[in-house]
Amino acid sequence: MPPRTHRLILVGDSRKERSAAALTLHAPWLARRFDVVTRDTDGTADLSRVRADLAVIFGGDGSILSLARRLGGNPVPVLGVNTGRLGFLADVPLDAFRETLGRLLRRPLRTSDRMMIEVSIRGRDGATRSALALNDAVIARGSVSRMVHLALTVGDDPLTLVSGDGLILATPSGSTAHSLSAGGPIVHPEIEAILVTPVCPHALAIRPMVLPADRAVRIRLAKKNGDVMLTVDGQEVLPIEEGDTLTIRRAPKPFRLVESGSLSWNSALRDKMGFGGAFTDRLR
Repeated sequence: MPPRTHRLILVGDSRKERSAAALTLHAPWLARRFDVVTRDTDGTADLSRVRADLAVIFGGDGSILSLARRLGGNPVPVLGVNTGRLGFLADVPLDAFRETLGRLLRRPLRTSDRMMIEVSIRGRDGATRSALALNDAVIARGSVSRMVHLALTVGDDPLTLVSGDGLILATPSGSTAHSLSAGGPIVHPEIEAILVTPVCPHALAIRPMVLPADRAVRIRLAKKNGDVMLTVDGQEVLPIEEGDTLTIRRAPKPFRLVESGSLSWNSALRDKMGFGGAFTDRLR
């Protein structure tokens, strides 16, 4: 097993039954083998400046999304141990955690660097708010079922006005999340791109787009018929006012996800999301 010189960030939501049970079982074991520099059991710790060799998180994919934002570009590699439902990002089975960790630390860690996006909102008064996303940023109407009108610019070139339920700005990691449900393409996480997926557009000719990651996307709320919200990774919500301009660009630093070897991206797509369906079953 590794020497205590390995510095570890330990993360898990103690308010969730399965995560709390995993922490109770494994935290003492980890503390005997590692220098646990930070424990975050309520999802509130600022981890952007914590120096560590590895972060271990007991949770589901949503917990990893939250952790990615709180790391804020901190290059600590993250090992996700699945105590949630899907386990697309948190891919290490809980019952294989100790064996997997020991195997991984016998050699240099392999990581998958996942592109994140940075979203900034500039109001008419010049005030700016910002957020990071690992999966997506969704601009959508509120509780009243009225169309949202969004002026879309790619780079410095105005593109079109999108009227409908909203827009999803996704990373390749997020291409298998909300964007997929809205008809967006699946993009391999090693590709760097920004996906723009309309949600129920009121036009036959508006289609999802895959844009270069070095191209900023600007969206202005052209007309407000009711509440319009920006939701980041399905967890952080910011109101948008008429005249606000959103700028979405590639974040300066990626999120580093440890490649555990438990499940390849192809296998996860097929086995966890049913890619190929019955046809895949016939090939086995």
